[in-house]
Amino acid sequence: MLRIDIKERLNWRRKAEEFGFKFHTMHGEPYWDESAYYQFTLKQIEQDLEAPTEEIHQMCLHVVDKVVKDQALLEKFQIPELFWDQIHDSWQQKDPSLYSRLDFAYQGCGPAKLYENNADTPTSLYESGFWQWLWLQEQVDAGNIAKQADQFNSLQEKLVNRLAAIASHYKIEHMHFACCQDTEEDRGTVQYLQDCAKESGLLSDFVFIEDIGLGDCGSFSDLEDTKIQTLFKLYPWEFIQREEFGAVVQGANVNWLEPIWKTVLSNKALMPMLWKLFPDHPNLLPSYFENELHLATESKLVKKPIYSREGANVSVIENGKTILQALGPYGDEGFIYQAYAGLPQFSDNHTLIGSWLVDDEAAGISVREDKSAITQDMSRYLPHIIL
Repeated sequence: MLRIDIKERLNWRRKAEEFGFKFHTMHGEPYWDESAYYQFTLKQIEQDLEAPTEEIHQMCLHVVDKVVKDQALLEKFQIPELFWDQIHDSWQQKDPSLYSRLDFAYQGCGPAKLYENNADTPTSLYESGFWQWLWLQEQVDAGNIAKQADQFNSLQEKLVNRLAAIASHYKIEHMHFACCQDTEEDRGTVQYLQDCAKESGLLSDFVFIEDIGLGDCGSFSDLEDTKIQTLFKLYPWEFIQREEFGAVVQGANVNWLEPIWKTVLSNKALMPMLWKLFPDHPNLLPSYFENELHLATESKLVKKPIYSREGANVSVIENGKTILQALGPYGDEGFIYQAYAGLPQFSDNHTLIGSWLVDDEAAGISVREDKSAITQDMSRYLPHIIL
């Protein structure tokens, strides 16, 4: 695993704007960074990332199966009781999911260590499935990268096929897509999924979360008063479950993407449950609930909110003292603790690997790096190759 400097493509920013990648720079700081790329061997990809991704995914689903049937565990996961039956039923009837991303610390040798499962609203989808592949093609064509170079990236193809399968499952020809206003990255992600839906044969409409209405009959609708029957929402289930209209979700008769059972899968409480059920697994880090800290033998731990996003409110604790902390709005529901496993450093950058899944299949990776040891929403995205 190497970090290799390379010249940027001429006029790539203009092309990014033309292709709808308008969040390549955010708040005046680069998000997409093609001044370097990461190089992997095929063995590293297949053995150290692809195979563990699919194995861990199945382990995570095993946790879901236990949690949805156990009141005490649902309480530990801080899931409001109003939604327990919905989550159980959604899981039992096998409501289909679309995609997710596992985040790993990996330095090119040894087992990749799982940090968390982003199973409900992971972004960086467009840049992973399309933009970094376009970068590879153009750099190969320009002679800057070897012609035999490849990329672990079947994400777009799998998304298209999966959306077609979901449409067949629900017997639908039309789907709504939604995200919040004033979130350019989220809007870009959702637009990309709409493009994939179009390629799969689906018709689609977009509506901002804030503009979704509730009709007299209990159904949701868009600004054109069109009933929402199937909805991809880039909006977390834990937010919905704590808002006023969360109480009417069950009666709205919506096919949800992601399905509500992913409330369990996208929850940081997943990590101590994985460690309980699969202790000493090479890809897992020892993890504990707050009331189990007496079991921890590690002097250095990472404290994570049960619900959080983009590294917010994550802190590093050594011998009981906080030595690194990211601020944010999360933590009311409590925390879990995970053994510290620092990100590898390349050229003074801390590097995180995101491993994508579509349904149950590994579909590619993304690489993020930051000067900080905690990956956050502005951490840079770099492309990768296999050589």
